[in-house]
Amino acid sequence: MILVGKRLHKLYTVMFNKRTALAHSEHNKPRKSGGFFLIILGALIFMLAPITFSESPQTGIGFIVLGFIVGGIGFYLNFIKKRK
Repeated sequence: MILVGKRLHKLYTVMFNKRTALAHSEHNKPRKSGGFFLIILGALIFMLAPITFSESPQTGIGFIVLGFIVGGIGFYLNFIKKRK
C-alpha cells in the first residue's frame, strides 16, 4: 500500500512539476490571433449591415465597405504578412 502511494506521488510530481519541460512546448504558447478576429469581425459587419441599416442605404453600404476593409486587414495580418 505504501509502495503504491509512493508511485502515485512520484507520478504526480513528474506530471505537475513546473520544472519539467514539455515535449512540444511550442504547442502550448498562445497564438496571436488578432488577424483571425478581424476576419470574423469583418464578416459579421458585412452580413449584419444590410439587415441592421435597411432604412438608410448609404449607411448600410458604408458598413459593408467597412466589413470588407476590416476583413481585408485581418486577412493580410493572418496570411500575407506571415509569408514575408
